Amino acid sequence: MFEKILIANRGEIAVRINRACQELGISTVAIHSEADRDSMHVRIADESVCIGPSAVNKSYLNTHAIISACEITGAQAVHPGYGFLSENASFAKMLEDHKLNFIGPKFQHIEMMGDKIQAKKIMNDFGVPVVPGSEGKIKDVEHAIRISNEIGFPVLLKASAGGGGRGMQIVKNDEELRKVLPILKQEALSFFGNSDIYVEKFIDSPRHIEIQVMCDTHGNFLHLYERDCSVQRRNQKVIEEALAPDISEDNKNKLYKICTDAMSRMGYLGLGTLEFLYSDGNFYFMEMNTRIQVEHPITEMITRVDLVREQICIAHGEKIFTTQENIKPLGHSIECRINAENPETFQPSAGQVQMYHAPAGNGIRLDTFIYSGYKVPHYYDNLLAKLIVTGRTRNHAIKRALRALNEIVIDGIQTNIDLHKKILSSNDFKQGAVPINWLENKIDKI
Repeated sequence: MFEKILIANRGEIAVRINRACQELGISTVAIHSEADRDSMHVRIADESVCIGPSAVNKSYLNTHAIISACEITGAQAVHPGYGFLSENASFAKMLEDHKLNFIGPKFQHIEMMGDKIQAKKIMNDFGVPVVPGSEGKIKDVEHAIRISNEIGFPVLLKASAGGGGRGMQIVKNDEELRKVLPILKQEALSFFGNSDIYVEKFIDSPRHIEIQVMCDTHGNFLHLYERDCSVQRRNQKVIEEALAPDISEDNKNKLYKICTDAMSRMGYLGLGTLEFLYSDGNFYFMEMNTRIQVEHPITEMITRVDLVREQICIAHGEKIFTTQENIKPLGHSIECRINAENPETFQPSAGQVQMYHAPAGNGIRLDTFIYSGYKVPHYYDNLLAKLIVTGRTRNHAIKRALRALNEIVIDGIQTNIDLHKKILSSNDFKQGAVPINWLENKIDKI
C-alpha cells in the first residue's frame, strides 16, 4: 500500500480523503492556499504545504507547485478529490511522467470522457443510449440550423468541454440559434479553453439519474446502483438521493448492465459516474464524470462500501474487496448540500462561523470542514457541508433529514438550510420523481 498520499484539494472532500487514508494507515499531506491556512483539512493531516496565494490558478490549480510538494514530502500518490484538477488529463499524465500515482482513471480515459462530443460517440458505439443530436461539433451556424431542424426544436447547444452547469443554452428556433451560437462559443472558449459546440435534442422536464461504477485491474467492473440528482437550481445539484424513486427494477437492471458492459469494453479503471436524462421510461446518456462525486456518500451509506478507500486500493493495483452479488442496497439515503449563501439572492456568504453544532443520532452523517471560529473565505466554492441521512424507507429518510436540519447550528454566516427544509417538506418532493426544472419553477412557491 502507499505510505504517503498528497491530497490535492480543499474543504470537506479533503477531510473525507484524509480520513480514508488514515484508516488505511497512510500518512497524508495537505496542500493549501494562504486563505486556507486554518482549514480543517490542514489541521488533521500529518503534514501540510502552502502552495500559493488565495487565487486557485496560483494554488490549487498550480500543477508544478503540487508536484514540488510531492517531491518535498515524499508523497507517492496524489488524490485529486473532485473539481480543480480531478478531471485534468494533462495533470494525470504529468504525475505519471514524474513516477507519481494518480488516484483516479487512466489519463487516456479522462481525456476521452472530458470531450463530451467524443464521449457521446464512444458510448453510442458501446450500446449506451444517447440523446439525439449532432454526431460531432458544429461547423458553423448553418450546420447547427440544419441539424436542429432535423431533430426538431427546441434544442440544447452544449460546450464540448463544459461542465458544472456551464456552457449550455436552450434555443427554440433558427433566429434564436443565430444569435446565441456565437455568444456561447465565445463563453466556452473563455471558461473552458475550447470553443467547440454540439447540438442535442432538448428533452423537456426529464430527471437526472446517474450510475456509480467501480472497476479494477483484475477484470471486475461493478455498479453500485443509482442516484437521483434531479433537485437542481441553475443546473447545480441541491439534493440527491439513492435509490431513485419511481423507476422500475427491470429498467434499472438493464441500465446497470449497459453501463458495466461499456466500462468493460473501455477497460476503465477506478470510480466513475455515468449521468443520464430519464424521460418517459427512457434513459439518455449525457456525460461521464471520471472522479469521485460530491454526492458519493449516499451511495456509501446504502451499499456500505467506502468509495474513497476503494479508489486508493484500486490505484495501488489491488482487487475490489467484494463482488457484484454481495453489494445489496439497504434503505434510502438523502444528501443536502449546505451552502454559504444568501437565502433570498443566493449570493455567496463569507465570514466567520461564530457557532457551529452538528446534528447527531442514528443514520446521520455530516461531511464538513468548518468549526466554531473558522473564517469562511470568499475565494472558493460556497459548499460548507453535506448532510447525509439514511432511513429504512424514503419517507423515514425525509423525516430524519428534517430533524437533522433543525439541529444544525451555523451562526455568523448565511446558509441555505431553510431552503432544504422547504424542499423536504413539500408535497411534490415527498411524492418523489420531480424533474430537473421543478425547483427552478417552484422555488418561490414551496
